[in-house]
Amino acid sequence: MNRVIFLFALVVGLIHSPVNTLAQAPDLRTRAQNVLAQLSGSLQLRGLQKSVKVLRDEWGIAHIYAETQDDLFFAQGFVAAQDRLWQLDLWRRTGEGKLAEILGPSAIERDKFARLLRYRGDMKKEYESYAPDAKSIIAAFVRGVNANIEMSRNRLPIEFQLTNTQPELWTPEVCLTRMAGYVMTRNISTEVLRAQLVKAVGKDLVDELIETDPPRKIEIPNGLDLADINDQILKAATAASGTVSFKQNEGSNNWVVDGTMSATGKPLLANDPHRTIALPSLRYLVHLVGPGWNVIGAGEPALPGVAAGHNERVGFGFTIVGIDQQDLYVEETNPANPNEYKYKGKWLKMRVEREQIKVKGQAPVTVDLKFTNHGPVIYEDQTRHRAYALRWVGQEPGTAGYLASLSLNRAQNWKEFYKALDRWKVPSENLIYADVDGNIGWVAAGLTPIRKNWSGLLPVPGASGKYEWQGFRSIKDLPQAYNPAKHYVATANHNIMPKDYKLELGYEWAAPFRFRRIDELLSAGKGKFTISDFERLQHDETSMPARELIRVLQEVTGVPPDLQPYVEMLTKWDAVMSKDSAAAALFAMWSNKLSAQIFKPHVPEKYWSQFASRISLLKTIETLKYASPRWFGDSSRAVRDRAILNALDEAVTEAKRRLGTDPSQWRWGAVHQTPFAHALSMTNELKALFDLPAPERGGDANTPNATGGANYKQTAGASFREILDLSNWDNSVGTNVPGQSGQVGSPHYRDLMPLWANGQYFPLLYSREKIEANAKHKLVLEPMK
Repeated sequence: MNRVIFLFALVVGLIHSPVNTLAQAPDLRTRAQNVLAQLSGSLQLRGLQKSVKVLRDEWGIAHIYAETQDDLFFAQGFVAAQDRLWQLDLWRRTGEGKLAEILGPSAIERDKFARLLRYRGDMKKEYESYAPDAKSIIAAFVRGVNANIEMSRNRLPIEFQLTNTQPELWTPEVCLTRMAGYVMTRNISTEVLRAQLVKAVGKDLVDELIETDPPRKIEIPNGLDLADINDQILKAATAASGTVSFKQNEGSNNWVVDGTMSATGKPLLANDPHRTIALPSLRYLVHLVGPGWNVIGAGEPALPGVAAGHNERVGFGFTIVGIDQQDLYVEETNPANPNEYKYKGKWLKMRVEREQIKVKGQAPVTVDLKFTNHGPVIYEDQTRHRAYALRWVGQEPGTAGYLASLSLNRAQNWKEFYKALDRWKVPSENLIYADVDGNIGWVAAGLTPIRKNWSGLLPVPGASGKYEWQGFRSIKDLPQAYNPAKHYVATANHNIMPKDYKLELGYEWAAPFRFRRIDELLSAGKGKFTISDFERLQHDETSMPARELIRVLQEVTGVPPDLQPYVEMLTKWDAVMSKDSAAAALFAMWSNKLSAQIFKPHVPEKYWSQFASRISLLKTIETLKYASPRWFGDSSRAVRDRAILNALDEAVTEAKRRLGTDPSQWRWGAVHQTPFAHALSMTNELKALFDLPAPERGGDANTPNATGGANYKQTAGASFREILDLSNWDNSVGTNVPGQSGQVGSPHYRDLMPLWANGQYFPLLYSREKIEANAKHKLVLEPMK
């Protein structure tokens, strides 16, 4: 989820509070050091049954050894809170809708939205959907978090001191909140955008410029008045979670090869999920060893288990798959009673839940949470007598993000893995598989609504009852492969539907460029792959769009003399987005300007900004390659060439402004960097305490080393990577940036940054022998006597 947007909003409310303690002695760094978590020695904790050993290796990974399952997850919760308590408390407040308690009135709508998303169904089905023992596992994990909170009351991490806040004790429901899952589902944001643009310019132009995959023409649902769709509908949703959409700079890569393609004769599996690059990291690595458990990998620190990793026999990883799991329903409300809505000719009463939201600096605010038969009402327009209800998979049991990992983590073979994926509902993922027997596989897993007579591309009217979900697809109906004939599987958020696949999953996917490059290298047949090969592939910076656009540029005629050197710079370039490349910097700026040169003349000025972010680079490239008269007129080739050169001229001007007038000194890495700014770094003193230097980066949103973002800065990408060796687990490697700990001053706050910045890895140690040999901190958790 886009937690960064939330965090910076939080800081404005907290750091500028009159009760903050910034000026108090001793100095900040000393205060931070004084409250670091205890990583060695022993601690007595109430709630443990037996002793638990926690061995942290030199890279900060906690290897937890417990004699009971209950103690194992108690310890996971405790250890996660040791390293990430500030982060955990913010995520808890976000999910539960309790931010206004510390932020004040600005967070009321955000809190209301989070509470609307709360699961309200059968709790027995909810827990059992994840795993038969999920309830006890979650309860133990929460007790461990709370044990850390209780023992830390007098020595809380520095962030709590600076903001004068206190962490609250957890309940099991914290792990079941739906906010994190909501932002990883789709597509009401584009439903609203499409409806607004269809009303403004007509559906034909929208069909042309905001393409679907597979192609499907927009059909306006019977009874939908496009005038009912406005910018206010998603205001609360956007405030709560940031922009909810699936853009090209968000995504992931994974691939797996069988033993015929590896140097070891056993499978190799690689995964690099791409999410927000943040400080502290979104991901947290842990190794869980106990009765029925020996799994290592990464997940979110607020959840038990791991989402990507391996056990003794099976390795697994994931990328988002574009299943459409949201719809917006426009409900007609009763002019005489706004709490009634029409359905199949009758006025039905909304369910109304009244809650109080505590608000910092004022009395609690009472809010009405309203629900139709389609879901929570996220906006009301009382002038037009409309209510807007969200139908999404999060209303179903078992849809808290990633918790089905509790079953996945224990799968011992493909049959058990496949059975576990029947529990996987949110987020929708391409889950890849490998086992020590040499088998590999893939399933596009996730709760998939069935829409029998409509596409889900636009909002739908709720009154008629004609636009209802007809259940969900069975896992056997979803795309999948087991031991494929080509001996490998790769996914990169692209359209993974096989050519003969007839069922509808969704229409919005990432561009295929990353997948094409990965597939090109895997299918090349150049010997047997090693761990080192996969390390290079995860950091590959060859741009497939650059290759295609260079070929187009080579065809251009009429190049002005002043642009000729820059045309040559690009056409002689190898299309590698290296951080030291001048051509890469120029290409990034040039490719950004091409779509406006082509399409902007065909779009009313006031709507261009809405189209601009949605026209794919793939569409731009195809349009330039074929120089269609549709966009360039009768003299299409000449007009196309002028558009290309105009964009290049603008790019050169920008490059000179940003990088200087001497092109020989241009470097992509000079503008393409990754900021690591802590949410609380709002003053120079706090920046010096928390922030990390921004490393220069190669790649971009469309290279396997995906480093997309905004204004040429990397804001999303692979903070975590894994490469798993099925022949010897101890040969596996990983990364996590900037470190395992969120506590400034910890040896593991920033220690993994140099490795990540230089494309290097640390060993993902698994055997007890290797872990003992590399243990830097040994902590024994004892039952309270």
